[in-house]
Amino acid sequence: MSIKIGVVGAGGMLRYHAAGFRSAGAELVALCDVNPEAARKAAARENIPAVFDSAGQMLKDCPHLDAVSIIVPNKFHAPVALQALKSGRHVFCEKPPATSAKDMRAMMAAAAKAKKTLMFNFNNRARPEAAAMMDYIRTGETGRINSAQAKWIRRTGIPGFGGWFTTRALSGGGPLIDLLHMLDLALYFMGYPEPDYVAAQTFNDFISNKSFKGPWGIPDVANGVTDVESACHGFIRCKTGQVISLQISWAEMVKREEVSVTFQGAKAGGLVQRLFGSDGLDNTAIDACELYTQENGRPVNRTIVTPPDETMGRIASAANFVQTLERRAAPLNTPDQALKLMRIIDAAYAAARTGRPVKC
Repeated sequence: MSIKIGVVGAGGMLRYHAAGFRSAGAELVALCDVNPEAARKAAARENIPAVFDSAGQMLKDCPHLDAVSIIVPNKFHAPVALQALKSGRHVFCEKPPATSAKDMRAMMAAAAKAKKTLMFNFNNRARPEAAAMMDYIRTGETGRINSAQAKWIRRTGIPGFGGWFTTRALSGGGPLIDLLHMLDLALYFMGYPEPDYVAAQTFNDFISNKSFKGPWGIPDVANGVTDVESACHGFIRCKTGQVISLQISWAEMVKREEVSVTFQGAKAGGLVQRLFGSDGLDNTAIDACELYTQENGRPVNRTIVTPPDETMGRIASAANFVQTLERRAAPLNTPDQALKLMRIIDAAYAAARTGRPVKC
């Protein structure tokens, strides 16, 4: 029998979740959203038969649900995940895992108690470039990765003004918590070492300047709140001695949007990168996957050829959740990794507030 999934949230990521779950053989049987009209339209578009206006009602009226997919503002990730886990369902949740390490610990404990799978949509791990690079890392080609530089930088990428993205009480923060993918990917390449301390600084130079708005059509909210950072730079030291430098921004004076991890290993260095075009849209992007090594006494740069994926791993990530539930694949991420990531995010914000390095 196929895995049956209910989705909480009718937002833009629904199409990727739906495509990924179905590609792995799962069945989407229910959708809920606090906006009933949005739920009905999305359900019709995605051919989902049952529609609800609350997660609680969906969980109650659909006892056949095996799993729940969560696509809601960050503040509600933990409450909805806890509700689903306590009802005996597996959970696949959008990033960030939660708005704090405290909430992530509660989710992790609930999953362990219920003996259910808890995974997150760290979709950049599922990109062809990242998967190819991991093959080289796992076989020892790079050696121990000592240092990495994680970037997701935008020149004009604020996702609307006054909405939940720019309201700290709903989002947990700005680009640092929103665009945490490359920090996660750097840690993933390094074997997810135990973090030690973080030094960081946030900036808000352009956070109220509407000329820095992103191209996604997210509407501004009149009299809404905009109280998050526009950029964050930081440094993470792990207890293993491995280090990561961090640059994440929605609005910063850079040439073009860059999504990348560069690393330096004991045997080889590497780069996984996406450069967006001037319009900030996926179909103008340039992807790269490269290894840097020494051969016969000479520097050699290898270009690793991978297939294009304009979904940036989103469909493959959702498919991996289903494959994990059916024991056809290993999970691309685990709750303990998500907790380490949220500890780093918490420490980075604390370091920015205090002006001092903060233990994780």
